[in-house]
Amino acid sequence: MAKAKRLYGCTECGATFPKWSGQCAECGAWNTLIETVVDNSPMASTIRSWTGQAAQVKTLAEVSTEETPRFTTHSSELDRVLGGGLVDGSVVLIGGDPGIGKSTILLQTLCNIANYHPALYVTGEESQQQVAMRARRLGLPEDKLRVMTETSIEAIISTAKQEHPKVMVIDSIQTIFTEQLQSAPGGVAQVRESAALLTRYAKQNNTAIFLVGHVTKEGALAGPRVLEHMVDTVLYFEGESDGRLRLLRAVKNRFGAVNELGVFAMTDKGLREISNPSAIFLSRTQEEVPGSVVMATWEGSRPMLVEVQALVDTSHLGNPRRVTLGLDQNRLAMLLAVLHRHGGVPTYDQDVFINVVGGVKVLETAADLALLATVISSLRNRPLAHDLLVFGEVGLSGEIRPVPSGQERLKEAAKHGFKRAIVPKANAPKTAPEGLTIIAVTRLEQALEALFE
Repeated sequence: MAKAKRLYGCTECGATFPKWSGQCAECGAWNTLIETVVDNSPMASTIRSWTGQAAQVKTLAEVSTEETPRFTTHSSELDRVLGGGLVDGSVVLIGGDPGIGKSTILLQTLCNIANYHPALYVTGEESQQQVAMRARRLGLPEDKLRVMTETSIEAIISTAKQEHPKVMVIDSIQTIFTEQLQSAPGGVAQVRESAALLTRYAKQNNTAIFLVGHVTKEGALAGPRVLEHMVDTVLYFEGESDGRLRLLRAVKNRFGAVNELGVFAMTDKGLREISNPSAIFLSRTQEEVPGSVVMATWEGSRPMLVEVQALVDTSHLGNPRRVTLGLDQNRLAMLLAVLHRHGGVPTYDQDVFINVVGGVKVLETAADLALLATVISSLRNRPLAHDLLVFGEVGLSGEIRPVPSGQERLKEAAKHGFKRAIVPKANAPKTAPEGLTIIAVTRLEQALEALFE
C-alpha cells in the first residue's frame, strides 16, 4: 500500500514545497507553510463524493427533494437549534468558552440517545473515569453509552466501524491527530485533516457526529476557518461561565434556520432546558424604575421578550462614554445623534450605558426604539410603565420603520400580560390581541410623546 506523500503548502498563494521553510519562495510571505498530505494510493485517483460512491451528474428535476429524515436528541431546545433534530450523516461543531457547558450538554444528550440508538463518546481530554464521574453526578443513565479515550483519528474511525454508532461525540477536535502528519495536535493541518476524515466517515456511514471546538481569547473557534465550512452545523455557547443562563445559538445550519436560539439553565444536575425564555428574562421587580423597558426581539423562529436598561449620567470627561452590553455600540452612537437632531434631546455631555438583561445579544434593529426610550427615561428620571412594550427601527431622518414578524411579537407580549405597545404603524394589526392597546407611530417625535402617557 502506497504511503501518503507529505507536502507543505502556502496559505497565501497555494504553492507547495517538499520541505518546510520559514518563507514562501513564490510569494515571499513568512510563516505561511503548513503541512498537508497528498494521497497517492490507487483509490485516491478515483473521483468520489463524500458518500464514497462515484460522482453522478443529474438535472435538478431528477434530484429527489424529499425532506431529510431526522431523529430527536430528546432535548427540545437542542432540537430547535438543530432545525428539528439530528440528521443522519450530519457533522455539528459546538464552540464556546471553557466551562460554559459544551461537554455537559453533549454527555446529557448522548446518554439519552443511547437508550434508543447506539452512541459513542470519544474524549481526548478526559479519562473514562472522569466521564463516568460526571455522568453519575448529573444522575444520567450509564448502562447504554459507550465511552472511549483516544486521540488518534485512525484508531477512532477503526473503532467506530466496529461499534457502528448512530451518534458520536469527539471531545475535542483540537486534541485529535492523524499519524499521516508530523505536526502536533491542535495545529492547523491536524485539525483540518482530522475533521475531513471524520466528515467523510459521517457521510459514508450515516453517523451523526458532534465535534467540540476550542475558542480563542477573541471568542472565535480555534483552528483553520475551513473547519467551519467543512461541517454542516456550527453552534456557539454564549453566556457567563459563572452565570446561570446558557444560550446556544446556531450560526450555520445546512438543515435549518440560522440564528436559532436555545436557552438553558445550569443547575447541579446539568443543563436544564427553558421552554419559555421570556418568563426568565422578564423576572423583574414590580417596582417601576427609570431607564428600563421591555422589547420583543426575534430569535430564529420565535419571539422573545427581553428587558433593555439604560443609565445616563453627567460626564466629567472630554469624550463621554458610550458602553453597550448585548447591543451594537456604533448603533448606539448613531441613535443618540438621531435623538438629538429629531427629538431635541442632547446627550453630548452625558455618559450612556446600555445593558440587555440576561446576557442576550440583540442583533436586529428592532431594539432601536426601545433603546432610545430607556435613554429618555433615565435622562429625565421618569420610569416607564411596567406593562409597556416597545419595538421598532429608527431611521436617520427620524422615521419609525417596521420590523419583521410584528404580529407574533405582539401576541407574545399579550400572552405575558402587557397592556400597551408602542410599535411602527406598519406593524399595527387590524385587530389588536385581547387586552393589548396598540399605539402606532411613524415618527420619533410621536413615540417620545407616547412614552409617558
